[in-house]
Amino acid sequence: MRWGIERLSCHVQQAIGRTPCDGTAYAFTNRPRSRLKLLVWDGTGVWLYQRRLHTGRFHWPKADDTVCALETAAWHLSTAIQN
Repeated sequence: MRWGIERLSCHVQQAIGRTPCDGTAYAFTNRPRSRLKLLVWDGTGVWLYQRRLHTGRFHWPKADDTVCALETAAWHLSTAIQN
């Protein structure tokens, strides 16, 4: 979880061949899944959100799980609730 915006952006480009500026949010977690980083393009720049759980862990999808898509309005609503 030491990687910053530049290295995570390069990882997205090299590992899956996508650009981090395509409007998709890319999530990264540590092994125990107690920390989460979210790389997000907002139209003018890249944001790096970080969340650490003191108890519990993030539920992470398995490789064969269906990809979840979130509508833009729902994404803005979820970020507005947290702020």
